[in-house]
Amino acid sequence: MQATRKLRIDFRMAKQLDYNTIREIFERFQEAEAEPKGELNHTNAYTLVVAVALSAQATDKGVNKATEALFKKVETPQQMLDLGIDELTDHIKTIGLYRQKAKNVMKMSQILVDVYDGVVPNSRAALQSLPGVGRKTANVVLNMWWQQPAQAVDTHIFRVGNRSGIAPGKDVDAVERAIEDNIPADFQLHAHHWLILHGRYTCVARKPKCAACLIRDLCMFEDKNL
Repeated sequence: MQATRKLRIDFRMAKQLDYNTIREIFERFQEAEAEPKGELNHTNAYTLVVAVALSAQATDKGVNKATEALFKKVETPQQMLDLGIDELTDHIKTIGLYRQKAKNVMKMSQILVDVYDGVVPNSRAALQSLPGVGRKTANVVLNMWWQQPAQAVDTHIFRVGNRSGIAPGKDVDAVERAIEDNIPADFQLHAHHWLILHGRYTCVARKPKCAACLIRDLCMFEDKNL
């Protein structure tokens, strides 16, 4: 999951779509893929937290490549502590900011062992108290593992929310609130994945694939590439 703090918006702020249009958009998303899934590989709540933390300013594909061998050895915080920071660093050295991320993962693992008996907590506040875990990471874990309708806004969701008019906002916090406010409750659980996958493969940054877009007639992006 790529970071959002260096977003460069090359389009004008979209206007807000109305409720019925947003509902139709998500009905189409649901019809196309009823159960969208995240693309970060993991085996349990702990490996998911680690994977999402590692994905900051990195791609899911790159993280999956780095963690393939790691997660065959490590599935619990104690196993990560036993592995040690040097071996962890060696596993993830292809990921950006890997040294700091390795330190955070080790600190996180120690806290999980000492404070939470090795169990990943399922509250946003508790998750955010862990080193290397911000609101976005916490929301991904809450959504993917505990099936909570939490909305983690990354660069793809920020772009789609503004371009389409589904959830316009000047920053990630505003877009997160707009998603929660604008998208009908029955689509909230999977909204995160529908939007991120749409941004990753169709509504791409430089040249959106509008001709192949299933919501192109409903989208408010003025510079559609047809």
